[in-house]
Amino acid sequence: MISYLKGIVAGISNNNANRHTLTLEVNGIGYDLQVPARLAQQLPQSGGEVQVFTHYQVREEVPLLYGFSTPAERDLFRFLISVSGIGSASAIALLDTLELPELVQSIIAANVQLLIQAPGVGKKTAERICLELKSKLIDWRKNAGFFVATGGPAPGILEEVQMTLLALGYTAHEVSYALHVVGEDIGLPKDAFVEDWIKQAIAHLSSESVNS
Repeated sequence: MISYLKGIVAGISNNNANRHTLTLEVNGIGYDLQVPARLAQQLPQSGGEVQVFTHYQVREEVPLLYGFSTPAERDLFRFLISVSGIGSASAIALLDTLELPELVQSIIAANVQLLIQAPGVGKKTAERICLELKSKLIDWRKNAGFFVATGGPAPGILEEVQMTLLALGYTAHEVSYALHVVGEDIGLPKDAFVEDWIKQAIAHLSSESVNS
């Protein structure tokens, strides 16, 4: 119905449920759009111009507009809410927890441990997402320009490495990126010991923290 809106930022707000609302003025009309926190943080100040890709939804007879930074982000949102039991809040939480390529990779690789880091997404829900979307996203990512990284521990030790790093307080995004770097750039073998993966990942994350 509405592919995108281009207008002036009139305001950005968030309520107690951590839902971010962008008020966008387009040709003298103010539109309220629910947007991911990541997009809300990237928006210009009031008065700045922005283009937002939209998804229109009617819930309990109430029309709602959702806004996204790219068509790909909107497409993935639509894939997520097509899964039984996944509402818009959970879909946006997933988009905020992981970068888009990482989220696509996690679903295709059935990486439940990373998916459940999103607020409101439990293990069974994450497993359902992977089951229902894996084949769809394999085809979609080719046209969307995403790739599935090959770096990282072997499946047999991946979960233990991730759980340890997450327990140490690192975010899902930090863990995913660190393991990719350790596998691709440092070249640690996939079947290396769990302790080696953890040690190298922490070393990378620590150096990133120092450099920033």
